[in-house]
Amino acid sequence: MDVNGTVAEGFEPVREAFAANFTLLGERGAAVAVYRDGHKVVDLWAGAKDVDGSAATAPWEPGTAQIVRSATKGVAAAALLLLHQRGELDLDAPVGTYWPEYKAAGKERTLVRHVLAHRAGVPVLDRPLTPEEAADPDLGAAAVAAQAPVWEPGTDHGYHAQTFSWLTGELIRRVTGQPVGAWIADEIAAPVGADLWLGLPETEHARVGRVGPLEAPETAGALRTRPKRAVSEAYADPGSLTRRAFAAITPLPDENAPAYRAAALPASNGIATADGLARFYASLIGEVDGGTRLFRPQTMELARTEQSAGPDRVLVVGTRFGLGPMLHGSASPLLSPCSFGHPGRGGALAFADPETGIAFGYVTNGFRKSVTADPRAQALVRALRTALA
Repeated sequence: MDVNGTVAEGFEPVREAFAANFTLLGERGAAVAVYRDGHKVVDLWAGAKDVDGSAATAPWEPGTAQIVRSATKGVAAAALLLLHQRGELDLDAPVGTYWPEYKAAGKERTLVRHVLAHRAGVPVLDRPLTPEEAADPDLGAAAVAAQAPVWEPGTDHGYHAQTFSWLTGELIRRVTGQPVGAWIADEIAAPVGADLWLGLPETEHARVGRVGPLEAPETAGALRTRPKRAVSEAYADPGSLTRRAFAAITPLPDENAPAYRAAALPASNGIATADGLARFYASLIGEVDGGTRLFRPQTMELARTEQSAGPDRVLVVGTRFGLGPMLHGSASPLLSPCSFGHPGRGGALAFADPETGIAFGYVTNGFRKSVTADPRAQALVRALRTALA
């Protein structure tokens, strides 16, 4: 596999790991970017633009973007924290202060910080939304506002896999008066110079590759990940919080459909380049070449201050969350205990590490069965640790 792009001196282990993902782990098309202290030190891409295509006829190019699933959650969380930084949103205020309809069915005491830390207690919808309904921000917000919590808000945590879309999106809309995708475009992507979109414009359609499932090759052997029995059982049980949380949109949307890509679902359908994700996280921890720093140091510390830790009522495994980002832990290893970011189910990963000044972005067109720790992304993170050692 021909690997394109550049790495700065000392970061060669990342290039080696990236190439090995294709030869050993069956990668079809992917890119990885790394910034250090605001300067790009890794910019690599290889393979096919489309998971079901050929690198010979439709190669991955420098500007190729892909859907990044839940890696979008990190961007949505940053939007709420930016509103807090500007004095427009109080993290300790009830959600109903900004969204009066939310004060229903026992959710009156849900705070904004509970939403960010996956403590709101509404990871499921009693009546799932169709993909068409989910794309309508009014319908999505109304469904979450009417939903009774499955635990008392603030008392426990569980991954709000799909409902995070309408919780964060509606708060942003109520505070700013703008649709979430437009606000992120104007206030995050443009100032940072990041190629990321929540609601893909028609003008960018040609850059985005087709995504799809990707099985690990048989030769990977021990590299295959085997979930614990409790996790497997939770995903197999239609009545479990796990299955119900991921099934809040039913049936599963076609992630390659133009209508789905044009929708703005902050939990699941952001589209970005690897460089776009890395630049975004670089802007949260410092100055970035050609872009604006988004977070003040106090906001960065807020983002990565632990709010939830321990057994996750949805993911079953132990998870750690700050005010929006996932934090380094056994379920989602990042670069170091100081790191904060977010994976995308089955592939993408993006994070920042203030201690080393590192910002990392990885995107792929092939999604595996992993949820929070994809083997390909983890191989790149390990290589990055080696480069920094």
